[in-house]
Amino acid sequence: MLIYIYFSLFLSLSGLLVFTLKRKHLLVMLLSLELIVISIYLNMYIYFSQINYEYFFLMFFLTMSVSEGVLGLSILVLMIRTHGNDYILSFSSLW
Repeated sequence: MLIYIYFSLFLSLSGLLVFTLKRKHLLVMLLSLELIVISIYLNMYIYFSQINYEYFFLMFFLTMSVSEGVLGLSILVLMIRTHGNDYILSFSSLW
């Protein structure tokens, strides 16, 4: 069980590292956020299995994370349609 905790910690730290270092493209940022969500899901699964709790809250968490992913993809599609690329630095909210 301890190796799963270390693996989940590695996933979340690598997701945070990619999110901070590769902030040029919106798609890479969204993928790193989804990696962080998956590591949180793994942490919650390990925690709930250790205390013999029901997994209903995990289904609620997955539903919210899917809706968050869909919202991010819709923003990505809107940005590509209006600006032609997904570079964060070329996006200006002033006009």
